[in-house]
Amino acid sequence: MMIKSLYQRIFSEKTRYNFHISLRKAKAFFLSGNNFYCPCCGKSARRFLEKGNGIEVRSNAVCPHCGSLERSRLLYLYLKDKTNIFLNDPSILHFAPEDALKVHFAANPNYTDADLNPNLATHQMDITDIRFPDNHFDFIICSHVLGHVPNERKALHELYRVLKSGGSLYLMSLMDPDAQLTVENPEFKTPEKKLRHYGEKDLERLYGNDFSERIAAEEVTVERIDYRLHFAGSERQHMALGNGQREVIYLVTKE
Repeated sequence: MMIKSLYQRIFSEKTRYNFHISLRKAKAFFLSGNNFYCPCCGKSARRFLEKGNGIEVRSNAVCPHCGSLERSRLLYLYLKDKTNIFLNDPSILHFAPEDALKVHFAANPNYTDADLNPNLATHQMDITDIRFPDNHFDFIICSHVLGHVPNERKALHELYRVLKSGGSLYLMSLMDPDAQLTVENPEFKTPEKKLRHYGEKDLERLYGNDFSERIAAEEVTVERIDYRLHFAGSERQHMALGNGQREVIYLVTKE
């Protein structure tokens, strides 16, 4: 713990982030093989890297080449196969941008990546105060962000406000597929309690099967999409598309 604390004091967050990427890519050199395939970068590996939070460790979660996770691989496949987001340079707002997805929008001059942390995106922005006019974006990608926001309703209001009529918002989050209702307890304030009850130390809630109702509004329609079911079991395993706890896509369309 002391070594970790010293490491964080000596090196900036951006430096640590870049070092982490370099280390991951170095590991890829030793993982040559074809057992797993990443659709985001088009590369294969003998195995993918683990991802864990102290309670759960997911094997074959991280592509060693581009860093994609199960959810980003599935979302990329859906966007590529089922939308026109990569055609004709639509206006896109991407919160907490995953590098594995961001690279596919690099040539689009109307792409905006944003994060509350200035080290993780081009634009520093609070999702509850989006600095763009009404009806501005054709597409918004907001994967594994909403559950971390204390004021969920304000974040949704802002997302719906800047989305164009006919535009699409893609929401994803950690879910408990066995829970009918979202767990949200103000007494779970510490990182330890949040990790134990929500599954991540900085979540504000753990969503259940009421997610569609929680994000509903008069001006939008909501569709739940488990795109993993589009693929055979062998394909899901080969691309490591997850177990459905993190990968369900909620398509929100503004009327």
